[in-house]
Amino acid sequence: MSCFSCFATSKKIINGVHPTTSPEEVNDTGNRNIKARNFTYRELASCTRNFHPNCLLGEGGFGRVYKGFLEPSSQNIAVKQLDRTGFQGNKEFLVEVLMLSLLDHPNLVDLIGYCSDGQQRLLVYEFMSNGSLDNHLFDLDPEDSHMNWKTRMKIGVGAAKGMEYLHNTANPPVIYRDMKSSNILLDEDYNPKLSDFGLAKLGPLGGDVHVSTRVMGTYGYCAPEYIKTGHLTAKSDVYSFGIFLLELITGRRAIDTSKLKKDQILVDWVQPMLKDKRRYKELLDPVLQEDDHPKTNELNQGIAIAALCVSEEPMVRPIMTEVVRALSSISIDL
Repeated sequence: MSCFSCFATSKKIINGVHPTTSPEEVNDTGNRNIKARNFTYRELASCTRNFHPNCLLGEGGFGRVYKGFLEPSSQNIAVKQLDRTGFQGNKEFLVEVLMLSLLDHPNLVDLIGYCSDGQQRLLVYEFMSNGSLDNHLFDLDPEDSHMNWKTRMKIGVGAAKGMEYLHNTANPPVIYRDMKSSNILLDEDYNPKLSDFGLAKLGPLGGDVHVSTRVMGTYGYCAPEYIKTGHLTAKSDVYSFGIFLLELITGRRAIDTSKLKKDQILVDWVQPMLKDKRRYKELLDPVLQEDDHPKTNELNQGIAIAALCVSEEPMVRPIMTEVVRALSSISIDL
C-alpha cells in the first residue's frame, strides 16, 4: 500500500482541513509517512541571512521566496514566506504540506520542510536554479537568451508527466487545479517540476465523477465548465494544461492586458488559427529564430494537442496519458 493510499481517509483532512489546524496536529492524525521536516522560524532566518534582500528570489500575491543554505547538508533551498494577509491562508499551507509530503515524482517539486511558528507560515523546497518558467517566456529583454523549441517541448513533456502521475498513479487521484507557467519550476537542465499545491484537491472516488468546490485558480487557465458549475474533474486540469502548452508555443500569456482588447485572452486569440492548419505558423513565438523553427509535422502535432486540451466540451479533451504519449513523440523526433 502506498503512503498516499493509506491516507485515503484524508479527504476530510486535505480537502476539508480545518483552517485552525496546526501542522503539528496534522502530524498527530495517525499518518506516519509525512517526510517534511518541521523547521523553527529561527532556523530559516539563519538559512536566509535573516531574509536578506540579496537572497530574495521573487515575490507575488502569496508572499516572498528566498534562497537559503541548509547546514550541515550544504544544500541550497528555496524558502517561501507566506503573506499572512494574502490569499494563501492556513488551509492552503496545510494542504501543500500534506500533498507534497505524500506525493513523489521527478516532475513534482520536493518539499523539504515547513515552519508554523507563531503567526509565521513558511515552506521549504528544493532549490530550482532556473526559477519559474514564466521568467523565461515573457517580458524578455532583446539581449536575453530565449528557449528553443526543443527545450519548450522537453518542458511540456515533463510537466505532462507530472500531471499524469497526479491523475493516474496517486491513490486517491489528485486534481492540481493551478496549472500555469509561474508554477512550473526549472532546474539547471531545464527539467520542469510542478509546484504550489495549495489549491490541489483529492479527486472523486467511487461512483463520483467530479468534486464540487468553490471556483479557485487563475483566470485565463480555468476550464469553462468549472467556472460555470464548480464541478472539478481531471479534465479541468487538462484544459489548464492546454493553455500552458499554448503559452509554450506562442510565447504569449494566458491573459495579457497590454494587448488590444480582442487579443488579451490567449484562448480566444488562437481560435481562428486553430481552425485553419495553414495558419498554424502564425501561432509560433516570434522570438524563435528561423533555424530553430520546428518541422511542420512537429508544430502541427503540438498545436493539435493544445487544441484538443482546450476544447469547450470536456469529453473531447484527452486524458493526460494520451497527452504524454503525443508530446513524447514530438520530443523523440527532435
